Amino acid sequence: MVILAFSPVLLSAAENPRQKTDSTQLKQSYKRPQSIPFPADNSYSPEAEILGRTLFFDSRLSGSGSLACASCHNPSFGWEDGLALGHGEGMRQLGRHTPSILNAAWGDLYFWDGRAASLEAQALGPIGNPAEMNQSLSQLPEKLSKIADYRKMFQSAYPGEGITASTIGKAISVFERTVASLPTPFDAWINGDESAISEAAKHGFILFNSEAGCSACHSGWRMTDNRFHDIGLPDEDRGRVLIAPAEPNAERGFKTPTLRNVARRAPYMHDGSLSDLTTVMAHYISGGMDRPSRDNKIHALNLSQKDIEDLKALLASLSEPDQSFPTPMLPQ
Repeated sequence: MVILAFSPVLLSAAENPRQKTDSTQLKQSYKRPQSIPFPADNSYSPEAEILGRTLFFDSRLSGSGSLACASCHNPSFGWEDGLALGHGEGMRQLGRHTPSILNAAWGDLYFWDGRAASLEAQALGPIGNPAEMNQSLSQLPEKLSKIADYRKMFQSAYPGEGITASTIGKAISVFERTVASLPTPFDAWINGDESAISEAAKHGFILFNSEAGCSACHSGWRMTDNRFHDIGLPDEDRGRVLIAPAEPNAERGFKTPTLRNVARRAPYMHDGSLSDLTTVMAHYISGGMDRPSRDNKIHALNLSQKDIEDLKALLASLSEPDQSFPTPMLPQ
């Protein structure tokens, strides 16, 4: 993923050929890819996608039969759940905010702390977690095997492999990779339509990549570097360091979330502590808690109220048009 460094001058109104080149290169670094990547050992097929979609919405994957993957990753809430902290088995409150699965196909480490190294592993994690869906991964294949239509669907999607924890994880992850954000006004602007976003959003883009410093972490078309940072939130969760204690910047480090559809995914941060984008802006302007582990990219900002509104206009341009999401008929 390309991250370009530049100063505000490069994007000023007084354009010269060099400035136009720099601006074009910068905008190209935010250009949407043309296709969704799938790993060689779990490639896309329509059969795997519909199987994964069906499993994703089936509450029988939980121990109690009351929770599906979609219970927490709801398409109506930007593939989150709209709650500050997630809830698991028996409505037990979990310790972190539910992250979105939107555009997960382009990730490399999953969960807020990056403890899953593949989307296949991520798909199975909440199912087998006693605090979340509380389903035994050794017993789940037998449970699904009793449903004739699932036997047919698994055979069609993964011929000869059977119903196993592995094929369950593979199918769900195929579906999750198809959960990709649609083109937005921002994308139309990146592709040359100057009328697609407002002048405020265009100025917000300049700020995003200069004084505000947002692009230091929110880079590329998904606007995330896929890395872990301590942004100075005042909670006790130590984050990435519990998974990778020797990794630099792991102390209180949490994964940078995508900003696609961000206006529809409140509340924010790993602890769900920031209720709206105005509160998020206020946090970054303050610089958060000054402590040794705080990322050196995080510091107090000198932004005007107009700057803040222009940044919010940019973020609003990252939301796709309203759409309904078809849920599958579940095998009986």
